[in-house]
Amino acid sequence: MTQTLRVAVLGKSGRMGAEACRAIQAAADMELVAGATHVVDLTVPSATAENVRFAVEHGLHAVVGTTGWDEQRRADLAEQLKRAPEVGVLIAPNFALGSVLASAFAAKAAQYFESVELIELHHPAKVDAPSGTAVRTAELITQARREAGVPKGPDATETQLEGARGAVVGDVPVHAVRLRGLVAHQEVLLGGEGEQLTIRHDSFDRASFMPGVLLGLRTVAQRPGLAYGLDSYLDLEL
Repeated sequence: MTQTLRVAVLGKSGRMGAEACRAIQAAADMELVAGATHVVDLTVPSATAENVRFAVEHGLHAVVGTTGWDEQRRADLAEQLKRAPEVGVLIAPNFALGSVLASAFAAKAAQYFESVELIELHHPAKVDAPSGTAVRTAELITQARREAGVPKGPDATETQLEGARGAVVGDVPVHAVRLRGLVAHQEVLLGGEGEQLTIRHDSFDRASFMPGVLLGLRTVAQRPGLAYGLDSYLDLEL
C-alpha cells in the first residue's frame, strides 16, 4: 500500500499556499498536518532560506516555490545537505508543467535563432522582477546557446533610457510587465532572417501550479540532495 505523505505548508495564508492546501487535502496519498515528513515553502524571500535550513536540520524533505534562491543561497544549501544525505530539497521557480516544458523547448530552439528576448507578465502584487521563471528560462537559454557556440544576439543600441532594453540575464534581455488582471505569463521571442518563433505559456489560475507541487512532493524523497527546477524531475531529453 502507498505510504501517505504527511505534508506541512508554510505560507498557507497566501494565495499559492491556500491553493496548495486544497490540492494536498484532495490528494489520496497525502495528509495536511503540522507534524510532517515533507514541507512545502510558499512564503517570502526573506524567510525561505531559514525555513528550509530548519527543515533540513530536522530531516524534513522540502519543496520550495519561494523566490530569492540565488546561486550563493543554493550553494550554501547544497553544502548543508551534505550533512543530511537522506534529505531531498526541490527549489522550483515554476510548478506549472506547461511552463517547465515551454522553458525547455525555448532553450532547445534558441540554439537555432540569431536573436532571443523574453517577456514575463505577472499580477501587480508580485514582489520580484524579473520572475524566478524568467531568470531560470534565461539561464537555460544562455547555457544552451553557449554550448552550441551561438553568439549573443545583434543589438545596435547606443543610447537608451535606463531599463529600456530590459534586464540582461545571462545573454538574454528580459522584460517584466506588472498588470492588473494577469496571473503568470511568459513569452520567449526567437528571431531569424525572415521568421519569428514565439513560445508562450499562460497560467490563468494558480490551480495550474498544483500538479507540479504534488509531483515534487511525491518525488523529492527519492532524490536526496538539491534539485533546482522541476525540469530535473521530468524526462526532458529533447
